[in-house]
Amino acid sequence: MWRRLQTLAPALRRAAAAAAAAPAAPASSAARTAPLSSAAAAFRRTSPLLSGDKPATVEDVMPIATGLEREELEAELQGKKRFDMDPPVGPFGTKEEPAVIESYYNKRIVGCPGGEGEDEHDVVWFWLEKDKPHECPVCSQYFVLKVIGDGGDPDGHDDDDNTHH
Repeated sequence: MWRRLQTLAPALRRAAAAAAAAPAAPASSAARTAPLSSAAAAFRRTSPLLSGDKPATVEDVMPIATGLEREELEAELQGKKRFDMDPPVGPFGTKEEPAVIESYYNKRIVGCPGGEGEDEHDVVWFWLEKDKPHECPVCSQYFVLKVIGDGGDPDGHDDDDNTHH
């Protein structure tokens, strides 16, 4: 959410500045624009996130963040990444030494782009599951899943919950 506020703040400041710098307009158009500009000005005065003094920071948003967003922001304050969204980089996975993919859950969708140079291929997507090594059908690269979180199913339905159908 704080990223959205950072992108919204300049637009609100520009709109308020344009409204303040506009020449006097006929009464009918001034009546139409006054509520919007006065509301934006009031919000800008009362909101520390859009005060114009500085861009919003993680510390500004922490009081309203909850759940996984809060965990991510707390880790960012410590200079860490809670959820690493960067693609894994490492040596080509072989049967003896497979590429290790980390996941918070017991399974994860993985995309294999192949090796480097001539060994590259279109990305092949597949489910990688805990304790089940997977071989890419195109380049024969091997992958294994390392669970770094609590585990469980990513969609919230564990396999032993199939009795509710």
